[in-house]
Amino acid sequence: MNPPYQITPEILKRITSISEKIGQIHANLLDKPSPKLRKENKIKTIHASLGIEGNTLTEEQITALIENKRIIGPKKDVNEVLNAIQVYNQLALFNPNSVKSFLSAHKMLMNGLIPDPGKFRNKGVGIMAGNKLAHMAPPAENVPYLMNDLFAYVKSSKEIPLIKSCVFHYEMEFIHPFTDGNGRMGRLWQTRILMHEYPVFEFIPFENIIQKTQTLYYQALSKSDKAGNSSPFIEYMLGVIDEALNEILDFKHRTMSAKDRLAYFFEIAEVEFSRKAYMNVFKNISSATASRDLKQGLELGLFEKQGDKTKTIYRKKAHHSQ
Repeated sequence: MNPPYQITPEILKRITSISEKIGQIHANLLDKPSPKLRKENKIKTIHASLGIEGNTLTEEQITALIENKRIIGPKKDVNEVLNAIQVYNQLALFNPNSVKSFLSAHKMLMNGLIPDPGKFRNKGVGIMAGNKLAHMAPPAENVPYLMNDLFAYVKSSKEIPLIKSCVFHYEMEFIHPFTDGNGRMGRLWQTRILMHEYPVFEFIPFENIIQKTQTLYYQALSKSDKAGNSSPFIEYMLGVIDEALNEILDFKHRTMSAKDRLAYFFEIAEVEFSRKAYMNVFKNISSATASRDLKQGLELGLFEKQGDKTKTIYRKKAHHSQ
């Protein structure tokens, strides 16, 4: 049986907007971000998802941990980040349709932080907002079959992944299958479901938009609880995804210096390329600017040039491709 929700006009509007943006991202080759951008986005994702749960480490400290450097910080916060790094590094290996895979992700994420990582809770749980009970989760003995039902929906429903991922996120928070780590698992698994259809979601840090709009996130969960269906939450979450895609596309339009453009291009370009290939990536610069950029690239020793005028071909220098 499918979880209850209605496709509202707002949901349709957001799906259209997201689909257009995914198209633009593919057209602009932004679905293959440079290693540097990938790393930055992973750091943002981990920082935001754990920050929502009260983790105090900064992006700089998380960067240091990714680079295997030692940092000074609360032991629990450091453990949470190290666990999250491990999970996000292996995200593509988890099976989005498998309860077993979902449990092994939770085990990795919560290892050393709670007594029962990777296991469903065995006692009742209520979620408090201040000193008020905001949500009474279903009894512990119902959790395994509720989660199996939810995974059956993810696996066999003909619904589009954008909606499916939001429904999963909401229903999972409602079931609250673990003693702890439910929020970060909901966000992680939504990403995993989306990646299955659109690999670009591995690099889209929508968690930092949830973090910026945290009150709205909890309001959307609570509105869906009251409505008895996930439509309000789907509307909110699609808005978040739309905004996150916007930020990726804005990266394209923000004022980048010639050096920024060259560094970005250098990481995604073929070994040999023309000025036209350069302008295809930066569609809003003039041909004069492109020529100036490439001249600077030659001076910086990033590449060498062969041929002349319209026949010019640029060739990357090997020692720069780190």
